[in-house]
Amino acid sequence: MTRQDSEPQRYRDCVGIMLVNDRGQVLVARRADMPATPAWQMPQGGIDWDETPRQAAWRELEEEIGTAKAEILAETQRWLTYDFPPEIAGRVWGGRYRGQRQKWFLMRFTGTDGDIDLGNQYREFDAWRWVDPETLPDLIVAFKRPLYIEVLNEFRDYCRAATAG
Repeated sequence: MTRQDSEPQRYRDCVGIMLVNDRGQVLVARRADMPATPAWQMPQGGIDWDETPRQAAWRELEEEIGTAKAEILAETQRWLTYDFPPEIAGRVWGGRYRGQRQKWFLMRFTGTDGDIDLGNQYREFDAWRWVDPETLPDLIVAFKRPLYIEVLNEFRDYCRAATAG
């Protein structure tokens, strides 16, 4: 039996948030812990043991971008997963997980840009911006790209409906 065969295939349960503004753009933020290679992503984070995915999404939104001025429009039909690349898998969370299993939520931002505040106690990001949805795959680290494409595909019609009218 190889080491790989004997290791549990565990995924960390998480949520992700695709936050769209009234122009149909998506919020992305730059990770503060990767200054050498800018890494942009949508807000995401782990689900605490006593939370539902929906509760975790609200908490993560407020922790990561400093506001919960939003409304949920949709959630992914199923859990989506990605694996960490081998060069970082052993370092992330002490090697306990091979990747993440995520439930994604599409949210419409109901605040103003001034409501977004990255300077909170968690400080995971050091910059943010609104981008057109189709540019997301080009901004995201390669190992998360397929998952982002799945999220975009699933939420595409909801995004159009959310910004129409």
